[in-house]
Amino acid sequence: MDEKILTLHPRGKKGVRVSRAKYDVMKATIVDVLEEKPGLTHPELTDAVEDRLEGKFGGSIPWYMESVKLDLEARKAIKRVLKGKAETYRLV
Repeated sequence: MDEKILTLHPRGKKGVRVSRAKYDVMKATIVDVLEEKPGLTHPELTDAVEDRLEGKFGGSIPWYMESVKLDLEARKAIKRVLKGKAETYRLV
């Protein structure tokens, strides 16, 4: 049976249970993207993650990306930064 992880939410809302293996792949991809291109907006981050995982990831890439991104925010691994009118994401 696949190990599960309960994600956290930066606003204290209830997290979701996801596969540990999918979480690890998504976390590594988000971190890699933000190391290469800090300051991406949400749509840019989603597109970059989708480009890397297209055809290699079983499941909805945008859904898992959002769930893991929120978890990483809650764990203070990434942060939102207001840049003009847009929020961008950076590694902490």
